[in-house]
Amino acid sequence: MAGANVELLNGLALAYVGDAIYEVYIRDHLISRGLTKPKRLHQKATHYVSAKAQAHMMEMLLAEGKLNEAESEIYHRGRNAKSHTSAKNADIVTYRVATGFEALLGYLHLTGQTKRLEELVARCIRLVEDENEKQ
Repeated sequence: MAGANVELLNGLALAYVGDAIYEVYIRDHLISRGLTKPKRLHQKATHYVSAKAQAHMMEMLLAEGKLNEAESEIYHRGRNAKSHTSAKNADIVTYRVATGFEALLGYLHLTGQTKRLEELVARCIRLVEDENEKQ
């Protein structure tokens, strides 16, 4: 990334990018599954991109020991960032964990770690779909 040292970006800047990147991956995934109607796409996407869903996925990744030390540090940087806004449908703890999740994805994207980013996104997609199958 030209113009900024990714290592020095704050957690909220990383989360800003991570939110957009994750949304694109999820939209691509849903389209590839044959969903094409906007209302249905939006309904399905919320299962993956809501703060509650992201926080749950992050907790699962941590419980499974999926993050290396550097990734864990980036997650904590995002989670601990002081934001002046909050999610409309989530408590502050859930919102902060989700922000950490987005910061991690933003960091991986900005540092060109595409393979690792795609591994984590694929794992998160499986987590959501496994959860939906249980219901």
